[in-house]
Amino acid sequence: CYSCHQAQYNSAENHVAQNYPKTCEMCHSTTTWGNSTFNHSTTIFPLTGAHTTVNCSDCHQTGFAGTTTICYDCHKSNYQSSTNPSHTALALPTDCQTCHTTNPTWRPAQFPIHANYFAFVGAHVSIKDNCAACHNGNYNNTPSTCYGCHQSNYNATTNPAHKTAGFPTDCIACHTQTAWQPSTFDHDGKYFPIYSGTHNGRWSLCSDCHDNPSNFQSFSCINCHEHEKTSTDSQHRGVANYVYQSSSCYSCHPTGRAGGGG
Repeated sequence: CYSCHQAQYNSAENHVAQNYPKTCEMCHSTTTWGNSTFNHSTTIFPLTGAHTTVNCSDCHQTGFAGTTTICYDCHKSNYQSSTNPSHTALALPTDCQTCHTTNPTWRPAQFPIHANYFAFVGAHVSIKDNCAACHNGNYNNTPSTCYGCHQSNYNATTNPAHKTAGFPTDCIACHTQTAWQPSTFDHDGKYFPIYSGTHNGRWSLCSDCHDNPSNFQSFSCINCHEHEKTSTDSQHRGVANYVYQSSSCYSCHPTGRAGGGG
């Protein structure tokens, strides 16, 4: 075609400037030159979504040979100017199709690499598609610590009162992501056996033993067991350093068992 229609090629808009292919039949038929019949879907880059409305020159600025098919090559400025989230600050991958389709305005977007920042396990699985539950529309400053999201739960807890007692805010030390209860606080191993031995099942609230909610180092053995001082004094005659107070009880009975030292 070109050998006969070189003049039409040269005078046609953008053909020379954009280095259009000289295989005229790719775009034209022998019926008319006026309507191009070029089918982009026959190429390695079918046009979909927002790409169907762009001008050829928007992508083929330097000709039609060797035009990139990599999203980032054309949309680098979009990547760098994104603010919510900031793609550059989070060092998000430049493989745009990982999260986006060719839909206009880039929406809706997916985020299959969420586990690189915060993995959904346990109870969090149920909210993995409810982005607003954690992000509230802001994807830049969302905390990744338990306390960052659950401060209100920490402050509102009364059994025991975490805030009043100054509990650590490292929630995962006692809780799991499956549920708040049961917690895994190692009371037996670190302090006193309440989940095993004679005290297992004999209490319901932390305050049963800890009578000062602002100081969990304070505890009462006497009130819980309803000992009578006269009877207890009688049972401890001859016991060195015996005093009728909880700290003395614990000193001699660190595991709650009867008998000195145990």
